[in-house]
Amino acid sequence: MDTTLFLRGLMLGFAIAAPVGPIGLLCIQRTLNNGRATGLVSGLGAATADAIYGAIAAFGLSLITAFLVQQQFWLGLAGGLFLCYLGVRTFTAAPAATAAAIESRGLFSAYSSTLFLTLTNPMTILSFVAIFAGAGLAASSGDSVAALLLVAGVFAGSAGWWLLLSGGVSLLRNAVTAQALRWINWLAGGVIVAFGVFAILHGLELL
Repeated sequence: MDTTLFLRGLMLGFAIAAPVGPIGLLCIQRTLNNGRATGLVSGLGAATADAIYGAIAAFGLSLITAFLVQQQFWLGLAGGLFLCYLGVRTFTAAPAATAAAIESRGLFSAYSSTLFLTLTNPMTILSFVAIFAGAGLAASSGDSVAALLLVAGVFAGSAGWWLLLSGGVSLLRNAVTAQALRWINWLAGGVIVAFGVFAILHGLELL
């Protein structure tokens, strides 16, 4: 068993999570508005989806991969529409005055929304399949323990990025005024809607 697989998965998960896209913007906005726990849990939803798609790639589940590729229009459409919905909600959200109450009440919603968004992004599974195959990480030998180590590393790497991001942003939270939070909500909401529109238009090109 190659014990370096966990470290390789760790680096892969971190690298895939790090680019700031709609999930990153949501994590930043939710951390500033609702606190570090909400931002971290939002990121963990994406990390869970990364681990699921990493498992599909690592275990060589080609039938599931083929199905997801065939359904990429509908997945992209669902994800794009949901991004637009979240973007509008973010744009119209008032800065939170009681972060503790929001954290305890909305953690499941924060987790499930980013889990759904990442799962409905067909590029996620394609990225994992391409990277795993190109780096020789696919479990061609049927070694389930090695595949599990790889997937655990992917989750840990992705979760590590979201921990760093939410923790770093939370340090700035007390210095951000209510008016600045409004501007952040407007900016993040507008960009998230733009991501959603792009996803929908890209899906239409696949028809």
